[in-house]
Formats: sequence, structure tokens, C-alpha cells
Amino acid sequence: MNLDLTEDQKMLVDTARSFAAKESPPGRLRRLRDTDLGFEPKVWRQMGELGWLGIPVPESLGGFGGRFIDAALVIEQLGTTLVPEPYIPSIILAGMTLLEAGSAEQHKRWIPGLVAGEQTMALAWAERGSRYDVSRVDTRAARDGGSWRLDGEKLFVLGGHAADQLVVSARTSGNAGEAAGVGLFVIDRNAPGATVTPVATMDGHKAAMVRLDGVTCGDDARLGDEGGAVAHLQAAMDRGAAAACAEATGIAKRVLDMTVEYMKTREQFGTKIGSFQALQHRAVDMFVQVETCRSMMILAGLEIDCGDVERRASAVSAAKVQLSTGGRYVTAQGVQLHGGIGCTDEHDVGLYFKRMQCLAMMFGDEEYHVARYGALPGFAGGLDAGSLA
Repeated sequence: MNLDLTEDQKMLVDTARSFAAKESPPGRLRRLRDTDLGFEPKVWRQMGELGWLGIPVPESLGGFGGRFIDAALVIEQLGTTLVPEPYIPSIILAGMTLLEAGSAEQHKRWIPGLVAGEQTMALAWAERGSRYDVSRVDTRAARDGGSWRLDGEKLFVLGGHAADQLVVSARTSGNAGEAAGVGLFVIDRNAPGATVTPVATMDGHKAAMVRLDGVTCGDDARLGDEGGAVAHLQAAMDRGAAAACAEATGIAKRVLDMTVEYMKTREQFGTKIGSFQALQHRAVDMFVQVETCRSMMILAGLEIDCGDVERRASAVSAAKVQLSTGGRYVTAQGVQLHGGIGCTDEHDVGLYFKRMQCLAMMFGDEEYHVARYGALPGFAGGLDAGSLA
């Protein structure tokens, strides 16, 4: 299996790396986390002009026509400097779900503005007690003449505080936990009856609590089949998890680099701490975890587009478990090896640590993905070389 980057991918990575370093150093997140949006619309538009927002979008809709792995390579670079713009919530979650479940008319209605960086979207799926089960939906969608009436509550909608549109999961029939009877609806954030309450998350980003009280939308705002959205939502969770692994890989690599740099300059007892063999061993352990995170991320990114649900789930869950263990290890060691300064808000290593903790919990934590991986057919043999051909 050839994992070398193509020339286009190399150019994409180089451009993203340069942009992240020059336009959005980690201190920018520290500055923006106390603002209402938490990101800058002008930078979002810049990302649209560079073509990044349209990487997974067909060329007919103004996109790049690339694969998920192409977007993952960009997300990895954005993670190296904690770029706060809502790439994962808006493009990977809401945008790709719209592409997968929506009609050609719905694509033309919403995708071009998203690709151009003129608007953002968010996927509202989580509810009280749902944990990571996308079928546990209590929000109701009932027909009201030629329209739909939505009533319910969605929690911690990533990027929902600033999204122009929300893609909302709602039950059209049946009871919470049933796979059938869940639909997807696109509503405006400011629609009558919709209450969007911004909340700050631990990592300096923002989300929203969304209350729907009699929000109405036309049938042309329903994505796909009336009650067949669970498969689309599960695919969205896997895409989100793979994207989280990509961002976490960028974070882990940057924390390793900055920790090694610090060990070369920090002195104790008149000696650079990088000369202490015990600390060298810890740095090597960090390196091993970074490389493992990256290889698992690449596999997950490739398998997202494979078309086989079980292969996709296996690769994504394996990568997410590695993120939860290896990624957390790297950032925790980074804080420890920086000593007292690493525990202060003024030092960037703490920002990376907090973001890593949040990424490890998003779209399924370690416990969830270990259980899911173990429940997959062929678990004892795992992935074999033939399955990757």
C-alpha cells in the first residue's frame, strides 16, 4: 500500500503548514476564546479562497473533488497551531452530511456558500442521556400541513453558537434508541422558536445548547428519507472521529517538537535537562506515540471512503483509541517535562493539552471505541493486509 503523498497533497500540506504558522499561532486562540465567535470570519473566508473548505466537495459545486484523507492532511496542519475556525463542525460534520444525505437542489442551496467561507453550519445530534448513540433521539419532528414542526433540545452543538444553519436530527416515528424513524432537517439558527445559547468549552472553543420550541421548516429542508438518517449520522460520527485523530496528530507532533526544544535549553544543576537519560527515554516514548497516532490516523482517513461500514468502523475505532491513549500521553508528558511553566495559562503547551482532552472525548471516548471494535465481526483477526489492498 503506497502511503507517499502525491504532488498535490504535498502542496496542500505545505500551504496549510505555512498558513497555520504565519496567520494563526497558538496565541491567537488565547486571544479569541473570550470573544463571541471564538474565530474570525475573515480567516474563514481566507480558508475558502485557498480551497480548503471545498476539499471533499465535488467540482460541480465549486469544490476540489478530493477525498477525506486530503481534508485530514489539512486538519493535521491546522492542529499544529490550534487554528480555531470551525473546520470539523462545519465542513466535516454538517457539510459532508449534507453532501451525503441531501438532494442536488439542497446541495446548490447551501454548499456553495459553505465552500466560499461565507457561512458556517453545525450538526445538532447530541441529547441528554444519548452519550454516543445517534439513534437515541427524543427531539420530535411532526408533520404540520406541508411543513414540519420540531420540538426538543440538543446539547453541546460544536460550532452551533455561530452557525448560519443547523442540521438537526429529530424523530419522525418510533422511540428513542430505535434505528428507524430518525430524520435530518436544516433550520436557520435564528428561526422562530429556536433558542441558541453559546457555551465555552474547556479547550477555548465554543459550542451551543439549542432549544427547539415549535420550529417549522418546509419539506425541502428535510435531508434524505423521512426516517433513515441513523446511517448518515453514524457516518458523520466516524468522519468526525477520523478528523479529531488528524487534528490530534498535529497537536501531538507540535507538543513533541516544543518539548524537545525546551529540553535543549532548560538547565538544572548547571546541565541541559535534555542530557538526562531518563528524560531522553520519555521523549523517545513520546515520539513512538506520535508516529503511531499518525499511522492510525492515515489508515482511518483512507478507510472513511472505502464504502465498507465495518472496515470504516474498525479503522476509526482503532485510531480513536490510540488518540485517547497515545495522544493524551504525549500532551501530559509535554506539560510535565516543561515543569512549572507548563502548568500556566501563559504557556502554549497547556492549550494543546486541553484541546487533546476534548478531542479524545469527541465522537466516542476510549471505552466506547474499545467496545465497538470488540463487537465487530472478525475482531479476533483484526484488519489484515488483504483488507487494505
